[in-house]
Amino acid sequence: MKLSEELIWRGFKAETTINDFKDLDQRTSKKFYLGADPSADSLTIGNLAALMMCACFVRHGYEPYLLVGGATGQIGDPKETGERELKPLEEVEHNKACIKKQMESIVSPDGAAKTKDDGNPENDHWQMTMVDNYDWFKNINYLDFLRTVGKAFSMTQLLDRKFIQNRIGEGGSGISYAEFSYTLIQGYDFLHLNREYGIDLQLCGADQFGNAATGIRLINKFEGKTADVWSTPLVIDPVTGRKFGKSEGNAIWLSAVDNGSGNYTSVFDFYQFWLNQPDESVEYLLKIYTIYPKEEIEAILDEHKSAPEKRLAQKALAKGVTEVVHGITSAKAAITLTELLFGDKKIGLLSTTEIEHISLLLPTLKLDETRLNVNIVDALVETGLTSSKTEARKLVNQNAISVNNEKVNDETFEIRSLAILKRGKNKFALIK
Repeated sequence: MKLSEELIWRGFKAETTINDFKDLDQRTSKKFYLGADPSADSLTIGNLAALMMCACFVRHGYEPYLLVGGATGQIGDPKETGERELKPLEEVEHNKACIKKQMESIVSPDGAAKTKDDGNPENDHWQMTMVDNYDWFKNINYLDFLRTVGKAFSMTQLLDRKFIQNRIGEGGSGISYAEFSYTLIQGYDFLHLNREYGIDLQLCGADQFGNAATGIRLINKFEGKTADVWSTPLVIDPVTGRKFGKSEGNAIWLSAVDNGSGNYTSVFDFYQFWLNQPDESVEYLLKIYTIYPKEEIEAILDEHKSAPEKRLAQKALAKGVTEVVHGITSAKAAITLTELLFGDKKIGLLSTTEIEHISLLLPTLKLDETRLNVNIVDALVETGLTSSKTEARKLVNQNAISVNNEKVNDETFEIRSLAILKRGKNKFALIK
C-alpha cells in the first residue's frame, strides 16, 4: 500500500493544499515537520493521533522534524472559547522536556514508525530531528518581525479566521494581541524550517490548518517556493460525538508517571481504556492508533465479528496502542494483570517473568528471608493503598479489601506468599 492510500484508509486526511494525493508518493523532497506546544507536561491520545500519522509518513521514507513550541508555548494556542492563562516560563521549560521525550519515543524506528530492521534500504539511515522554535525567536527583533512578517498580512486576512470571528463577534470573549499574533509566529516557524532544512510539508491536526497555511504564504513571498500542508481530522468518539479521550473532563495522558502536575494515566488504566471501547468504535480506532497492516486489521475484525463476546478486536486494539506508547514489556504486563484480575489466570501459576512484569505496573512490597509475612494493615499502608493504619483498619472492617480476589475483614490477617492486594474496585498492589 502506498502512502497516499494508507493515509486515506487509516483516516488521516482532513484539509490539505495537495490536490492530487498521489503526489505524496513521489515528492522529490521527503521532509516534513509537526509541532506541539508545551501546554502540559504530557501529551494526550488526541496528540497521539497526529503522531501516528507522522509515523505513517516515516514508514514510507519521509524524514521527520518534530518541533516543540518553546516560543509559541509562552503565548498559548488560541481557543475558540476564551483566552488561555499564561504559564510561568519555568513550567514551559519543564513541559518542553517532558513532551519532547514522548514525541521521540513514539515516532522512532522501534516505535510507531517501525522502520528498524524492516528490510527497506530507503530507511536504513533513518533520522529524526527535534527543534524548538524558541531557539530562533529568542533573537528576533520585534520591529524586524513587524516589517517583514507583519507586512505580509492584511488585517482582513487575519480577521477572516473562524476562531477570531468567534472571539470578537457578538457574545465573544475578545482576544489579546498576543493570541491574535499566534498565527504569524507559527507561520514563521514554517518559513524558518524551509530556509534551514528545506522542509516544504507541514503535518498538523485539522484545527491547526489555518495557522499552518500561514507559513505557505510566507515561503512563497520571501523564498519564491511552494509548500504544502496535510492535516488529519480531530478524533471524534463515534458513539458520543465528543472529542475522543475525554470523559467528564479527564484526559487520557501518554505519560504513565506523574511529572509534577498530575497529568498521567497508568499503563494499566491506559490499557483498560482501549479494552473497554465499544464495538461501534473499534475498527475506526484500530486504523488510527495501531500500526497493524490492513490485512491484519481485516483479519482481526473478521474474527471479532464471528465471536464479539470474546472482544478480540478490543484486545488487539489495547495491545497495539499500549505497545506503541509504553513498549512491548509494559503491554505484556497489562495483559497479564488484566487476565489475573478479571480472567481465568491464577496467581500461583505466574512465571517469574510475568511476576516481574506486573511489578512494573503496581506498587510492590517484597517479602524475603528477613520478612516472611506482612500484616494486612501494614501492607495497605506500605503499598500506598491507604494513607494511614486507621484508614486501613476501617476499610478492612468495611469489607473493602481483597487478597487474591478473596475478601478480607480480619485486621490480623497475614499475607505469606505472592498476592494481589485490592482496595475497592480499581486500586491494586503486589506482594511478592
